[in-house]
Amino acid sequence: MNPPHPGTNLTGPPGHIGYPGPQAGYAVPPPGYASPGPVGFPVQHQPVTGHPGAPTQVPWMPAPLPPLNCPPGLEYLTQIDQLLIHQQIELLEVLIGFETNNKYEIKNSLGQRIYFAAEDTDCCTRNCCGPSRPFTMRILDNMGREVITLERPLRCTSCCFPCCLQEIEIQAPPGVPVGYVTQTWHPCLPKFTIQNERREDVLRISGPCVICSCCADIDFEVKSLDDKYVVGKISKHWTGLIKELFTDVDNFGIQFPLDLDVKMKAVMLGACFLIDFMFFEMTRGEQRAGVW
Repeated sequence: MNPPHPGTNLTGPPGHIGYPGPQAGYAVPPPGYASPGPVGFPVQHQPVTGHPGAPTQVPWMPAPLPPLNCPPGLEYLTQIDQLLIHQQIELLEVLIGFETNNKYEIKNSLGQRIYFAAEDTDCCTRNCCGPSRPFTMRILDNMGREVITLERPLRCTSCCFPCCLQEIEIQAPPGVPVGYVTQTWHPCLPKFTIQNERREDVLRISGPCVICSCCADIDFEVKSLDDKYVVGKISKHWTGLIKELFTDVDNFGIQFPLDLDVKMKAVMLGACFLIDFMFFEMTRGEQRAGVW
């Protein structure tokens, strides 16, 4: 899907309610907030600033000046319309099947790292509940600051019980909810609703009837509330036969309008992690490969 030109109206005919646009205006950065690069201009080679646990060979994306009312750390999302999420291989899982905390690199289309995500779940929960486990995902920027927190509660995983469906809360900064992703019950299709911080519906996500990763990408379309307009997608990328057979490492891509509100971009990132755990975190012998 080609990303829309900035300012393109994807909300349909006049009067149609679509996705929330960006917040206008730019403010002077708060004291102590350092911008590591030129404003509004992505560079190819950024001095590496790492933090414990994160690889250091990939350049970081320079931080632009934060727009007015933009949660700290989300200013990176103002200049991009695509995210790439790469899960790191954990040798302990590959060798003996012991479930460890997941770690992810989040990059832009230039391959520059924007965030580093690390799961924070205790050993007992990970290995007893498996991919159905509740988790906290901490997302850090290039300064090592936790800028986004994802909270997934323990919920029912069967589509036969619509009373306790999956959801995830997105906080930015930590402790301040900016949106939610809630599962919408459907007998055959994986469906979700993206909500803002007031629990108001904003967008919908619809996946394919058959969740089977076999030499092809799997797309979850992001649509307007009336399902007439596709405004983005979350794609699970095919990673190759060896990785797909012997690991639960997954790569994802997220596409959204450039002028989408940064809070909703963060919520779509949270939706990607929820989809990963629900459908692709199983070991390859257990992965769902039929009607969900």
